[in-house]
Amino acid sequence: MTAGITEAASVVDAAALMGLLPTRPRLLALGEPTHGEEVLLELRNDLFRHLVEQEGYRTIAVESDCLAGLVVDEHVTSGTGTLDDVVARGFSHGWGALPGNRELVRWMRTYNEGRPESERVRFAGFDGPLEITGAASPRQALTALHAHLAARVDADLLPCTAETLDRLLGADDRWTEPAAMRDPSRSVGRTPEAGRLRLIADDLVALLDEQAPGLVASSSREERDRARAYGRTATGLLRYHSWMADSSPGRLARLLGVRDSMMAATLLALAERGPTLVHAHNAHLQRDESSMRMGGLPVQWWSAGAIVSARLGAEYAFLATALGTIGHQGVDAPPPDTLEGLLYALPQERCLLDARRLATVLADVRPAPRVSPWFGYAPLDPAHVARTDGIVFVKDARPSQAPPASSDV
Repeated sequence: MTAGITEAASVVDAAALMGLLPTRPRLLALGEPTHGEEVLLELRNDLFRHLVEQEGYRTIAVESDCLAGLVVDEHVTSGTGTLDDVVARGFSHGWGALPGNRELVRWMRTYNEGRPESERVRFAGFDGPLEITGAASPRQALTALHAHLAARVDADLLPCTAETLDRLLGADDRWTEPAAMRDPSRSVGRTPEAGRLRLIADDLVALLDEQAPGLVASSSREERDRARAYGRTATGLLRYHSWMADSSPGRLARLLGVRDSMMAATLLALAERGPTLVHAHNAHLQRDESSMRMGGLPVQWWSAGAIVSARLGAEYAFLATALGTIGHQGVDAPPPDTLEGLLYALPQERCLLDARRLATVLADVRPAPRVSPWFGYAPLDPAHVARTDGIVFVKDARPSQAPPASSDV
């Protein structure tokens, strides 16, 4: 048994990884079982550098606000802004405070210095402007999309004026009301104004498609990509707010599903740009149905990775990461009869495992599910191994000097 697992293990680098895959994927997803651990961010950064230098990857997408991520991308591609300001404004969930994210941005900017545009690396957030406690106002996305079209098409084609849009949106704090997550009656997501905004957003996105030939001549590829991002975000946010106002038993599952469908739409758009490394929680990237407990009840939904995999097939690859210990969070050495316990017996501090070979070994061993004493860490389900393209195992996570980041999945 131990020999079989040892034979399935190799170093974590681009060459070993590509050796596990039938083809170079357009989206290579690297999951993590918890957020904010520096050892996992260092591993991600190392792998991205290898993929850039050895495999021609040019984009990294992280589980962070897609609109805020535009600030980071502009910085790494053109040098706009200072590093301190960019990491403060360009990441959601408090993740700009993590040294690993700061180092990623610094390295990307340094790499791009003096390179032609075609060789530059790009940054993207692919989460919506969402937190576990609520969602942003759709104002930024809607007004930016409206402005893009208003500057380029006949005013008579627009579904409303900018003034009408502003009036319907109202004060942003109506949309960000913290109590709405637990009390649907506090949400504005199904007010008459919100309903009209959903129709306007739909019309604006449709107009973007209808006017595509003219827009190619009047705007750059970058401007058109941003406009589509604003459209995806506006329609997704309005849908999310609508379900926040719902009181049916399916409310939480729909909220989680809407969030991941927004993620999937952004990832599919990034896949059109070229090979991309994606980094997020395992639950957002796995092919199996995701689950968690919210309000004391189990909730299930299809992840962004499952949705993208259904669309891209072999052009989507998923590596799940498993952790041995997180001592500073009370997650000690795993029991030897669990999947993490079996991997913890390996001598390497971190390694890459061939999931197919590992699944064969596990079929005979049938490891027990690991139970985490800390809510912020999700052990890997042994039943999911066969549906991954590889497993990255990291033996020990040690405390970071940065403030704790959000534990939001």
